[in-house]
Amino acid sequence: MVGQVVLALAILITLHEMGHFWAARAFGIRVEKFYLFFDAWGLKLFSFKKGDTEYGIGWLPLGGYVKIAGMVDESLDKEQLNTPPQSWEFRSKPAWQRLIVMLGGVTVNAILGIIIMSLSLVYYGDQYLPNANVKYGIHALPLGKKVGFLDGDKIITVNGKSINKFYEAKNPDAILKNGTQYVINRNGENVTLMLPDNFADLYTKLGKDSGFIEERMKFKLGNIGPNSPASKSDLRKGDFILSIDNKPITYFHEIRQSLKSNTTQEFVILRGKDTLIKQIAIGKELIVGFNPDLYEYESWAKTEHYSLLKAVPEGANRSKELISTQITAFGKMFKGEMDPRKSLAGPIQIGKLFGETWDWYRFWGFTAMISIVLAFMNLLPIPALDGGHVVFLLIEMIIRRPLPEKFMYVMQLIGMFILLALMVFIFGNDIFQTWFSK
Repeated sequence: MVGQVVLALAILITLHEMGHFWAARAFGIRVEKFYLFFDAWGLKLFSFKKGDTEYGIGWLPLGGYVKIAGMVDESLDKEQLNTPPQSWEFRSKPAWQRLIVMLGGVTVNAILGIIIMSLSLVYYGDQYLPNANVKYGIHALPLGKKVGFLDGDKIITVNGKSINKFYEAKNPDAILKNGTQYVINRNGENVTLMLPDNFADLYTKLGKDSGFIEERMKFKLGNIGPNSPASKSDLRKGDFILSIDNKPITYFHEIRQSLKSNTTQEFVILRGKDTLIKQIAIGKELIVGFNPDLYEYESWAKTEHYSLLKAVPEGANRSKELISTQITAFGKMFKGEMDPRKSLAGPIQIGKLFGETWDWYRFWGFTAMISIVLAFMNLLPIPALDGGHVVFLLIEMIIRRPLPEKFMYVMQLIGMFILLALMVFIFGNDIFQTWFSK
């Protein structure tokens, strides 16, 4: 998990800073430092100098930076401002060139996200479960039941749009949009179900980790965990569980609903043609100790393959939808319709997305998503972020004169304080949500 997060951030931060670097060098601006991660208090893992630039890796993995000569940035270097502007400095260049330099990082992140998404579609394809193949309907998780879904419901449309791929029934637009409307087939009759306007907030509080609906699947026992209750009771790979304490078991989600902590329960097992009865001691963790074999899923699932010509516009469209989702989510947070404590993810929560095993398909998917999110976040009009610099440069271009350097210095200080406070909140919230929140 840690390795995946570090690698993803190293790729994204390095290329983000390269965007600024390339743009600056293209206009003859000197770049004094290029660092992956921060060399806070002058501490660094290693560095070397080539030409006018010092390249290195800092010890604090919270980002990276390029120190551009003649620019008021996070280095807060006031000495350079006390000397006359030099031809190779940022401050001596016209505003349109400085604007391009400031947009270089987010542009690279946006393009990188599209490239990764597009190449993933070419190499891996789009792996999905056709909605028509969800033969047993859905399993309504606690949040799903709270808003009106029932086990066995079959999704037909969302907001009037037919659902061809099951994941479309759970896409962010449906979660964030007020008044999302589902048409479902329930016991042969079509029923209309409208999500409440506060569903996005409910989702971040109750369904962020598990969701609200999932496909309902039959199963048999896969690999058995060593020293688990299943292993101690001689359950075997390939067994079917028919019932637990006389309660019939058909779908995988019914297992957890039937378990009772710290007790011995009677499992009826089908092994080949034989029906067996097993007494299984369940601990307080409600774990039997096997991986489910969702044996029908492989035949149901599909992979849509893309040519490069088809993948690029699809990657661009998915990136656009992701940015739209971010804008909507931030709007809801500012309006008080979503709890930021449940909505903002720090490195620990991001690590959970990557998972504890290395999966390149998942790795590149989340890396592309984070790249697009970084592009969006860096464009927020906060001093010290690229977006803050862009706002000041646009003001300068409108009023046709540079903003005072002292003003820019103060704004940089304010922006860094805002970012530090936001970072403390996100990290603290990350730790709280991981270890203390119920």
